[in-house]
Amino acid sequence: MRPLTDEETKTFFQKLSKYIGENIKLLLDRPDGAYCFRLHRDRVFYVREELMKKAGCVSRDNLISMGTCFGKFTKSGSFRLHITALDYIAPYAKFKVWVKPSAEQQFLYGHHVMKSGLGRITENTSQYQGLVVYSMSDLPWGLVLQQSQHRTAVTVIQ
Repeated sequence: MRPLTDEETKTFFQKLSKYIGENIKLLLDRPDGAYCFRLHRDRVFYVREELMKKAGCVSRDNLISMGTCFGKFTKSGSFRLHITALDYIAPYAKFKVWVKPSAEQQFLYGHHVMKSGLGRITENTSQYQGLVVYSMSDLPWGLVLQQSQHRTAVTVIQ
């Protein structure tokens, strides 16, 4: 368990800012205590500082996890968000999409979502933007980052 290096922090915050923008500071300075990001075995954990100090007493070999895993660094150095970060990212998301009940199953199975399956979408959402997908009952379901037209988790077909 160690703090992120400058390069790791830059890569991690760039990925996170695609979803929540400048709200990253709201994750760190919360009213219920100070939180931080720590790296352990190529995974980034979001952990309360009190818990981090207690976990420092445990050897690295014996420590499996602490806090919430936000994602991991790949061998090539890029960062991938995990679904466990959804509960922390969803309240601060800049761009959101609500999926109608008729298209819920398509999204959950990883298929394309037709334009008729969208209930609402945040205004001024640009193409290839990081989105948080919600059900019509405001339950966050997933994260979508469209990087190109050919590699995408959700494509809106008109």
